[in-house]
Amino acid sequence: MNDEIYTLAKQVIDAAKHKGLTIATAESCTGGGIGAALTAISGSSHVFEGGIISYSNEAKINLLAVPKKTIKKHGAVSGQTAKAMAEGARKALSTDLAISVTGIAGPTGGSKDKPVGTVWIGLAQKNFGTQVERFIFADKGRENVRRDTVTTALKLLKQALASG
Repeated sequence: MNDEIYTLAKQVIDAAKHKGLTIATAESCTGGGIGAALTAISGSSHVFEGGIISYSNEAKINLLAVPKKTIKKHGAVSGQTAKAMAEGARKALSTDLAISVTGIAGPTGGSKDKPVGTVWIGLAQKNFGTQVERFIFADKGRENVRRDTVTTALKLLKQALASG
């Protein structure tokens, strides 16, 4: 884990502790990287309830209650799926916030409409609803796309905790 990710994770954990809020993750393309960053911080157990790594469509459907029709109509890498993943994680783990990521890390799997580096991040917040945002991380290799996704997700969590 690089210094930026560690620093962001610590800021997220500290802010959540200060506000008495709990966090969950729903991860696909990062394979648990966000949860790993958060649990690298001592005391994270006070605010991090857990994460669901839902790499396959079946896991998204069965563990996070993503509607099968959502994946069929919009694809696993879509704003609709990211939204359902975040809401499913928040419900499954009974948390105040949940962050979700679904994307194409590459080097294969991209298309004209969804090139490699396309990532959707969802953030479900108790009393604030769910927001989703699309990012295109330049295809600099699989690990860079995954690292940029973890970094961005942590930044979004930090912003939510600062404003919420």
